[in-house]
Amino acid sequence: MLIRHNPAGIVPPFSPYSHAVETASGARWLHISGQVGVQPDGSILSEPSAQMEQSWRNVLAILGAAGMGPQDLVKVTAYLTRPEDIGLFREVRDALLDGAQPASTLVIAAGLAHPDWLVEIEAVAAAA
Repeated sequence: MLIRHNPAGIVPPFSPYSHAVETASGARWLHISGQVGVQPDGSILSEPSAQMEQSWRNVLAILGAAGMGPQDLVKVTAYLTRPEDIGLFREVRDALLDGAQPASTLVIAAGLAHPDWLVEIEAVAAAA
C-alpha cells in the first residue's frame, strides 16, 4: 500500500524516516491534529520524555481507532520547543513506531499553544 522512497543521489535520512512515501489510489486518508503530552485527565506531564511518549501514544490511539497502525503513517511533523531534546525525541519515536518510517519533518519552535508543552506531533496516515 505504501511505497517508501529514499533515492540514491541525495543524503540518506538522518534517522529512521523516509524522504517520501507514495500511496496507492483509493486509499483512506487520516489527518491527525497536533497531539501533545497531556494525559486523558487533562494533566500536563512535566518531563520531556513523558510528554513525547504521551504525544506518540495519543497518535497511536487515534490510528488504532481508525483501524490503522504505525505502518500506515505517511507523514509526521513534530514541533519541539528545545533543540536539546532532538536526540531524546528520536529515541522515543523509534521505540514506539515499531520500525515504521514515515516521511518526517522536525521543527524547533519558539513555543506551542500552552507554555508548558514541549512537543506537538501531527500526522497523516493512509490505508486500504
